[in-house]
Amino acid sequence: MSKYLIYLGVSLLFFCSCTKDEPKGSQAHIENITSEVDDHKLTKAQDSPGDWMSYGLNYQEDRFSPLNQINRETIGQLSLAWSTDLGTTRGIEATPLVVDGIMFLSGPWSVVYAVDTRTGKILWTYDPKVPKQTSIKSCCDVVNRGVALYKGNVFVATLDGRLISIKASTGQFNWSVATIDTSKNYTITGAPRVYDGKVIIGNSGAEMGVRGYVTAYDAENGEEIWRFWTVPGDPKNGFESKAMEMAAKTWKGEWWKMGGGGTAWDSFAYDPDLGLVYIGTGNGSPWNREIRSPGGGDNLFLSSIVAVDVKTGEYKWHYQTTPGESWDYTAVQQMILADLPIAGKVRKVIMQAPKNGFFYVIDRTSGEFISGNPYTYVNWATHIDKKTGRPVETPFSRYENFNKLVAPSPIGGHNWQAMAYNPNSKLVYIPTREFSYLHGNPTEFIQDPKRWNTGSKVNPNNPIKDDPKAHKAEGRLIAWDPIAGKEVWRTPGASIWDAGVLTTNDLVFQGNAHGIFNAYDAKTGKILWHTDLKSGIIAPPVTYLVDGVQYVSVAVGWGGVVGLWYKFTETIQPGRIFTFKLGGKAKMPALIPAETKTKLNVAVTATPAQVANGASLFSNYCSICHQLKGGGVVPNLLYSKPEIIAMMDDIVRKGVFLNKGMPSFGNRFSPQEIKDIQQYIYAEAKK
Repeated sequence: MSKYLIYLGVSLLFFCSCTKDEPKGSQAHIENITSEVDDHKLTKAQDSPGDWMSYGLNYQEDRFSPLNQINRETIGQLSLAWSTDLGTTRGIEATPLVVDGIMFLSGPWSVVYAVDTRTGKILWTYDPKVPKQTSIKSCCDVVNRGVALYKGNVFVATLDGRLISIKASTGQFNWSVATIDTSKNYTITGAPRVYDGKVIIGNSGAEMGVRGYVTAYDAENGEEIWRFWTVPGDPKNGFESKAMEMAAKTWKGEWWKMGGGGTAWDSFAYDPDLGLVYIGTGNGSPWNREIRSPGGGDNLFLSSIVAVDVKTGEYKWHYQTTPGESWDYTAVQQMILADLPIAGKVRKVIMQAPKNGFFYVIDRTSGEFISGNPYTYVNWATHIDKKTGRPVETPFSRYENFNKLVAPSPIGGHNWQAMAYNPNSKLVYIPTREFSYLHGNPTEFIQDPKRWNTGSKVNPNNPIKDDPKAHKAEGRLIAWDPIAGKEVWRTPGASIWDAGVLTTNDLVFQGNAHGIFNAYDAKTGKILWHTDLKSGIIAPPVTYLVDGVQYVSVAVGWGGVVGLWYKFTETIQPGRIFTFKLGGKAKMPALIPAETKTKLNVAVTATPAQVANGASLFSNYCSICHQLKGGGVVPNLLYSKPEIIAMMDDIVRKGVFLNKGMPSFGNRFSPQEIKDIQQYIYAEAKK
């Protein structure tokens, strides 16, 4: 036995020494380094500052890196190290993960890539083959925000609702689990997280009439461990938990018939010391509370931060940012955990800048409200009451009997684009915007599973409550002091749809819609460095070490909800990863030239009534993706080829462009309705 143990020990030593000497980027090397990413390593992410192992860098999700080779003094030497073409044509919102120079990220249609950052070479690609028809359920492009990494495996949640485990070293499929009821209008665009050996994932679809929930799966085999529903279902069927029984008391009418909403489509955080998972929840379904919950009510847990036990999913506490949500004011925007000195005491807090325009500091042990101040222009509420933690709403903000211009708009004062907290400067850096939206209470509401069901539409019978201060449409990057509750500096953005951010010791990195990648002074907001990547940027950058050298990478691919409609560069280039280091020598990739397009010039043969019907159908079903006053990653149909519009019946009803991501509407439209839409497009081109 002793000889056997000695032999086994020598063999193990030989195996370990061999695998450690495997070439960087080899399967053995990747297996080694990713297998080490376990609960301990994820919890102690600060001990591995050269890696970016989880979506927000660490469990605090602060996106602060202490790496400092690239700093105020050296930033002028930053230049391109390499770029890689992903061959994609839709939006890229993913935060890459990097471990010892091996990068993992996702792209459109939930495709996953492994890249060797030493060379820029794609090592493997995993395509989950999401059915293209799924795009009919997706509100905001066929994007994916990233993957999770744990014990040698990569986890991706797909647009059509699967959670998939992939071998990190090879891209080989491990297992898949269906996280949604595919007969309903659920989708997933968010990045999973791994907490306590569990993969956590939510979903999207509130505009399409679903009921939100979050599920935890065993990271080893995909078995469901717990599920937390975010809004109550039909009381006749009983409640899944005491939390849902409590929440149901805050709803009126028959809300469950419309789904309810509350989908947790992006934001999570985790405190391993408290054993709490923090869930950011979404808007109501439909938006308009007068329709989904007539008679009022807070409608828990819409637009809330909810804390649940990581072991069981049991409810612990909640804080609702927008009681009785009626404006698409989701609270799924990034949550950051920090310990802050407040009123002479260090508090364990959550910080969030949700869509509704107020920056919140909440005690993460109890859910107690600490502070909430507007970080952008807000006119739906005057302030947050310090005693109750509830917003004090302005007259007419609920637009029951008025058409009201409300700020912020449904795309929010801040959306999914990541913010970052720098513990050195004590500032939070937030990509924000000023923008408003005209809400109205329609004369009637009929839910349709194949279109957005907001319940907010201008009512011609009601007067308009205008607000001259709410007419701006501009983006900005701001530095926010969470202790004082005020803005410290701001710098103009390129658009209302600029990218997420990264902060280091003295810098802030952000890309924008004009394709410019900037580095700002973290103290002043002054631009210290920039480079033109020639295509709009929405994803946040990351930084990491490779063999002792600091790199900064950003995935570029224009898209997302605003990117569907508009672009801010001459061309939209293929999805690419750009990586920079001090003294980089790489050349910019060759650009695809702009295509010359001509506006349609086809005779209008329809009656005014038919054109008007086409306009109504286009507004209700087509304008979610196609804009006739812009044009982003989805074409502006006014500039389509005549033969393309002529075959609209085949495209819309028969799905001949399904492979391009244009879903089939089947028999939702009659042949005459298709002709009416065609004629409306021809008429608009004539204007």
